[in-house]
Amino acid sequence: MKIKNSFFLILFSATVISCGENTESGNYSEEEIKKTSAELNDYFEREFQKELEESPMMKTRMGIKTDYGKWDDFSNLKYAEDLEQAKQRLDHLDKVDTASLNEETKLSFALYKRQVKNEIEDYDFRFYNYPVNQMHGYHAELPAFLINMHQIDSVPDAKAYISRLVGLEKVMNDIIEQLKIREQNGIIPPKFVFDRTLDASRNIIKGKPFTNSAEASTLMEDFSSKIEKLNISKEQKTGLINEAETALVDHVQPAYKSLVEFLENQQKRATDEAGVWKFPKGEEFYSNALARVTTTNLSADEIHEIGLNEVARIHGEMEKIMEEVGFEGTLQDFFEFMKTDEQFYYENTDAGKAAYLKEAKNIINAMKTRLPQLFNTRPEADIVVKAVEPFREKSAGKAFYQQPAIDGSRPGTYYANLYDMQAMPKYEMEALAYHEGIPGHHMQIAIAQELDSIPDFRKFSFFTAYVEGWGLYSEYIPKEIGFYKDPYSDFGRLAMELWRSCRLVVDTGIHSKKWTRQEAIDYYKKNTPAAESACVKMVERHIVMPGQATAYKIGMNKILDLRERAKKELGDNFDIKEFHDVVLTDGALPLTILESRVDSWVRSKK
Repeated sequence: MKIKNSFFLILFSATVISCGENTESGNYSEEEIKKTSAELNDYFEREFQKELEESPMMKTRMGIKTDYGKWDDFSNLKYAEDLEQAKQRLDHLDKVDTASLNEETKLSFALYKRQVKNEIEDYDFRFYNYPVNQMHGYHAELPAFLINMHQIDSVPDAKAYISRLVGLEKVMNDIIEQLKIREQNGIIPPKFVFDRTLDASRNIIKGKPFTNSAEASTLMEDFSSKIEKLNISKEQKTGLINEAETALVDHVQPAYKSLVEFLENQQKRATDEAGVWKFPKGEEFYSNALARVTTTNLSADEIHEIGLNEVARIHGEMEKIMEEVGFEGTLQDFFEFMKTDEQFYYENTDAGKAAYLKEAKNIINAMKTRLPQLFNTRPEADIVVKAVEPFREKSAGKAFYQQPAIDGSRPGTYYANLYDMQAMPKYEMEALAYHEGIPGHHMQIAIAQELDSIPDFRKFSFFTAYVEGWGLYSEYIPKEIGFYKDPYSDFGRLAMELWRSCRLVVDTGIHSKKWTRQEAIDYYKKNTPAAESACVKMVERHIVMPGQATAYKIGMNKILDLRERAKKELGDNFDIKEFHDVVLTDGALPLTILESRVDSWVRSKK
């Protein structure tokens, strides 16, 4: 249930199952049901607020400025405290008779209870991840948090930023202690992770005030630029900047030097073995990870087979596009053409990167005008497009989304990684923007945050198969209303779906079938038109986030299956906008629960 640090830890979504309680409400009056439901929702809100009080970082992400100068608790002792809290919550929930609840509260109860149970069950695997990794490691995400989340609108806000700079030293010491405990339990990242994370960590303490360089360090530049916008005297600005410089030199620098020293030492003991099969109870852990991520009971072998079948199907659709554009040769020849022809890429220059961002904004703005054709419910929060910051672009993923502040003070953000323009082809721009922006993550996450009908804990729940399944589904639905007119752009859509289908094959290949890192890279290179750098990054993502990448295609397939089933059942009564309301207006759900909600809607329509 913890919301602590959920934005960059490996997120294992919860599977909701029948809890076995009596769900008949005949023994309770309407007034009793209303009262009991209200009491339980009050309990959910109290517990959510308790979680919030424990997470200054979550408050900041929500736009709340209390505890603005503090970090979350990163000590390993927090795991035991969280476990005890989860057990107390489960004990409370076990005493609830679900027959006394209304339907909406029954759903909240099932979601909350299952998440609590999963937290308890997952305690044994609490050290089965890599807190410092090239995708979402603390070393990069903490500075990114300050840059992107910590707004400075006043002198107290600036003081809070400086306080967080000071606090980074303790945070990093706690993280190093966590890394030591993981190593004692046989959990060490593969060799390649160290080069990526060491490079990013060293980048944080480059430039002024760490050296005599004329160029400011990443955090110094961020703080100074924010201070310059304040309506205060020059003397006050200078004083604040001097305080920040002192905090950076006295606390941030030793924090990162300690981390670098530890990683350099641990690197000597790392191996090339990639899969979690190498961990104690690795097979058990991976099965658990797949269940959490997909919210299904699919085995690694079943997921692997689904992936192979989807890859074959999409290859067939791509061959039809080859015929449409008059390309002669094999599919692999076509892949090579798409990877190397200059017409499909912006130049790897500042001008080329600016052109990419401009076009990405145009794509999102064009989709905004067509949303009424597909959706009754649309978010109030706006979305902006940004390039991934230079200090982390070398190791960060291809693209990702950052949620808006719940109070509207910060828009949602679609981040595009423009480090290697050969990994960001023009023909994939539409699909990528639809996935990360509109109607993808921004629609789903912003709508969930803005719902008045559900408890706060559900607004911030994250079920990977649902969230990423919706993102991938969102790449497809624009085609149904006339987008992807350019066949090469439609090829890009298929290339993105193919990419997610290959993930099913490769993730299970690495972690269940003992594929090497190179075998996994070769599979992507042979079966997709992606640049080699993208193939390498994706395989390295699989390695440090086991199971996570299987969620996309499993989730998309379920949403499409449910839609087709509803269409068949309802015929002319099927309304795509109503279907999307059913999918989006309960917040994130496990696929099993989403299926039951769609089935209930179909029955109500009939």
